Amino acid sequence: MFRKTFLPPIADLLAFEAAARHASISRAAQELHLTQSAVSRQIRQLEQQLGMALFHRVRQRIVLTDAGRVYAADVRAALQQLSAGTQKAMAFSHAAGLLNLAVLPTLGTRWLIPRLGAFMARHPDVTVNFAARTEPFEFAGTPLDAAIHFGAPTWAGAVCEFLMREEVVPVASPGFRARHSIGTPQDLTRVLLLQQSTRPTQWAEWFEHVGIATTVALRGPRAEHFSMIAQAAACGQGAALLPRFLIEQELADGSLEELFPDALVSADAYYLVYPEARAQTPLVKAFRDWLVAECAGSAG
Repeated sequence: MFRKTFLPPIADLLAFEAAARHASISRAAQELHLTQSAVSRQIRQLEQQLGMALFHRVRQRIVLTDAGRVYAADVRAALQQLSAGTQKAMAFSHAAGLLNLAVLPTLGTRWLIPRLGAFMARHPDVTVNFAARTEPFEFAGTPLDAAIHFGAPTWAGAVCEFLMREEVVPVASPGFRARHSIGTPQDLTRVLLLQQSTRPTQWAEWFEHVGIATTVALRGPRAEHFSMIAQAAACGQGAALLPRFLIEQELADGSLEELFPDALVSADAYYLVYPEARAQTPLVKAFRDWLVAECAGSAG
C-alpha cells in the first residue's frame, strides 16, 4: 500500500524531470507550456515535500545535487512506466482483447508481422503488442502473455507448443557468387563467411554436413540478428547461412541466391511458449491455433 505522503503531485514531478533533463528552467517551461515562475514554484514545492535541495542554483544555471541526480533517474523511470501503462490501458479500452507477445526480432519483422493480417481479419477487435526478446525469461512480473522461442522445448512454468523446425541454406548475392566463382561447396572455404554470433558453430556444422573438412568455418564478421546478416549478404559482403523462411523476399527478388540445396536442419525448433495459467485463455488459444496452422510447411 502506498503512503500518500510519499506521492508528490504529478505536476511537480513533471516539472522537476523536465528541468533535470534540460538543466534549464526556461526550456522545461517551454516543453510543458508553462511559465518559468510556475515551473520554479512546482520544483520548490517538491523540494519542500522532500526536505532537501534538488538543484544548485548558480547564477542563471541549475545543476542537480547528488540526491537530485539519483531522484531524477527514479522519477524518469516511474513516469515512463506510468505513461506506458496508460497507453496499454487506452489500447485495451478499444479492444475486445489484448495480446502481449515476445518475439525474436527477425522472425517478427520478416515472417510474423507480414502474416498477422490473417489473424487480425478473424479477430478485428484484438490488439497485438510486440516486445523483442532473444532469451528465455520469467513471465511472472511481466505483462507478456506468450513468446515465440527458438531452442529446446523447455521453459519453466510454461507450455511449449511446437511450431516448426528450421532449415538453413548457404546464400549470397549474385554478384558475390560470380566474383568469387562459387560453383561447389568447397569454394566456400575461400570466401568471407558471415557469422551469426548466437550460433557460432553453424558454418562448421554445415561443412561437416556436406563432408568438407576446413579450418575456416569459424572465421568472419559476426552479427547478432539474421536480418543484419541477410542485409550484409545481399550487399555482397559475404556468404551467409540463413533460414529459407526468413529470406523469402530476397530469394524472390533475386538479391540473394541459394548457392546449394544442402540444407542444415537444426535439432532445435520454434515454439510458442505461454504460462500454464494462461493455457485456457480464449485469446491465447485462438492465437496458438492460428499460428500452428500458419507454421505448417513454412520452414522449408
